[in-house]
Amino acid sequence: MNTIRLNARRIEKPWGRRDIPAIFGSATPDGEPVGEVWFEDPRGGRPELLVKYLFTSQPLSIQVHPDAAAADPLGYPSGKDEAWLVLDAEPEAKIGIGLRDETDAQSLREAATDGSIERLVDWHPVAAGDSFYSPAGTVHSIGAGLSLIEVQQNVDVTFRLYDFGRARALQLDAALAVAQPGPYTQPLQPYVLTPGREILADGPAFVLERWRGPGAGMLQVRPGKPLWLVGVGRGGRLDGKKIEAGSAWLVEGSVELVAEPRSDLLIAYPGRGLRSFAAFAWETPSVLDFRRRRFRDSPKGLKKAG
Repeated sequence: MNTIRLNARRIEKPWGRRDIPAIFGSATPDGEPVGEVWFEDPRGGRPELLVKYLFTSQPLSIQVHPDAAAADPLGYPSGKDEAWLVLDAEPEAKIGIGLRDETDAQSLREAATDGSIERLVDWHPVAAGDSFYSPAGTVHSIGAGLSLIEVQQNVDVTFRLYDFGRARALQLDAALAVAQPGPYTQPLQPYVLTPGREILADGPAFVLERWRGPGAGMLQVRPGKPLWLVGVGRGGRLDGKKIEAGSAWLVEGSVELVAEPRSDLLIAYPGRGLRSFAAFAWETPSVLDFRRRRFRDSPKGLKKAG
């Protein structure tokens, strides 16, 4: 089987929300709000990448993740780069990434201890469609009022510097040992490679692309070189299987992809360097007229996540 639909698992978080999209169910009345939805391989194991949805009513902790060199002696299988695609943002919503100015570890420790780190972080106003790639070592926080998709290296390691008064453990020493205490520079400015194919990130840990519009053809995926496909909005069919908004798939071999006229897909794969998808073609709607009957019952998509 070349396509695996990934299982969605809800994760409760104190900063999460109860008004999450219906495709993910609803938060339990007596439980914590749902902050994350993880997409996991039903066969088990630890694929190289992990896809999540995040829904925030409060800011996440100000935190940092180690790179591979720092993670290895601590017993982790890899470092943790991550990237975000904003789906929906309330007015004044922000993402904090990097610091406003260069500082040193001792000053960062003092700021994390007295709370002034909130002013050190560089907070960026965000809107739907914005994307960021956050390399390991980047001090960051996702603010309140956001719905987004996160793609990350699949390792559960986070060192908190500051948690906005919540009674959760901090990992100051570990965080300061791996943090880059300075401004953030986006590794790559997103760009349109060809009509319908936008490159959001190109390594070092993984490539992230956004595909929109109609198209059809084969996704030629070599053995051992999987890719992840996420239905951001309207989708299409993957080897005849309907791609619903809010679904995620692991593709491990060559498959047929038919994308409908208003499709919106996120594509991720490990490493640096763009893959060739020469056997898949973005097409004008008129070329796809004969295929429209295949999409009569297609989902309308998540017009507003959360």
